[in-house]
Amino acid sequence: MTTKNEYLQQLIPLYQAAGNKWPATTREVAQWAIITGKWAPHPSAIVSQCAEEIARALRDEYVTDEQGRKVRTKHAATYSEGPEQFVLWDDIRTATPKHMRLAFQQRRQQILGDCKQLKNDVDSYNENRSPVEPIQIIFDFGVDLEELQYARMVSTRKPKYVM
Repeated sequence: MTTKNEYLQQLIPLYQAAGNKWPATTREVAQWAIITGKWAPHPSAIVSQCAEEIARALRDEYVTDEQGRKVRTKHAATYSEGPEQFVLWDDIRTATPKHMRLAFQQRRQQILGDCKQLKNDVDSYNENRSPVEPIQIIFDFGVDLEELQYARMVSTRKPKYVM
């Protein structure tokens, strides 16, 4: 028995074997999967799809704060109640410190997971493909964050005119 993700992953070799364009966009693969009857939405999935689209929209909602920073307004945090887990969204302007602390810690863990996977991918590429110049990735973002903050300070500073 395969998982939903495994089934979707298995569609790619079928798409390729059918002689379709490769590399391809996920939209191209999805159109082929729907037309060939290899994928169809389940009625129970409609609520999940709507929820995913709402979550995506919430992640893309920003305001400019009093200091001129572009800030995400809605933040998700995963909570547990017994064996049940659920995600609650709240607004940075009204959320409790407890919610925001949890949301920020969980986002940091997601970023760490992305960095770990990127390191695995780069290390595998370098070790298995043996490029002439191995790809090097720096995971210390301190200098990058300082540069971005400096650029923001310079761009928001009002010019001084000398007469």
